[in-house]
Amino acid sequence: MRTTYFTNRFLKLAAVTLAAAAAAGTGDALAKVPCGDFGECKVLVEVNASDGDIGFHFLGDGEDLLSARIKDPNNELIFFEKAAGPLADQKLTETFVESAEPVCRAELAEDPEEVVVNLVQFLTRWTPGPYRFIGKDEEGESARGRTRLTFKLPAAPRDVAFENGIVSWEAGNDLGECATSNRLAKLVADGVLPKHPKDVRVMAWEIAFEADDESGLRHELRVPGNIAVKEVAVPQEFLDALPPDTPAKIEVGAIGSTDNATFTEVGDICVNEVNGCASED
Repeated sequence: MRTTYFTNRFLKLAAVTLAAAAAAGTGDALAKVPCGDFGECKVLVEVNASDGDIGFHFLGDGEDLLSARIKDPNNELIFFEKAAGPLADQKLTETFVESAEPVCRAELAEDPEEVVVNLVQFLTRWTPGPYRFIGKDEEGESARGRTRLTFKLPAAPRDVAFENGIVSWEAGNDLGECATSNRLAKLVADGVLPKHPKDVRVMAWEIAFEADDESGLRHELRVPGNIAVKEVAVPQEFLDALPPDTPAKIEVGAIGSTDNATFTEVGDICVNEVNGCASED
């Protein structure tokens, strides 16, 4: 499974510029959008097409809160947290949470006891529609925000490669290990998915080049979804600064209009090779 992603997607990738969003015609979908009384709130689905896992992620960015909760479209409480001790003195602001990410096919399980949740089971578990974020401060005042979960899942990038300092990829038409294009077409026909992933507009591509060693050094950026030539250069200064024989991997993600994301990973890259690389995986 991916080790850092979106542990840092909202927190580290502030490199999404308004200029890039405008160039892509994305509007506010990729910018920080006020959400009622919250500075930002989001719920989204993330698919790792290479490892074959699916997760539910959310972000709430409030101000000086003592507690925060989220309710789904059925008014069911799905998350609650409360600050205590010194954290109650310090207060809460931004909360970012990733669910567990079970594999979507039994063949991908590393242990017979491992939980498997296929795409249909995952979609059945969650309800699309408005999710309400509710926070309270020390005076009992409430902060409220609302955002929407959709099942518009962008297709996984394909033909991801790295050569001569260039990461390249192409738009895909499926969800990799989690669903073939034909399977997805049936799910659309059955009303399980609102749209085939190949028809979901990609608002941005997210690219990460990571040293697959203890340093975990990463170069990350986003580019507009409508770029004609799907490739970006990893700065030579970054590559030159890595030690000889540094194993590395790349991730390319397709980000949809509601921040749902599908990622493809490629490993076994050797940077500044002298004697050959040994991956940490």
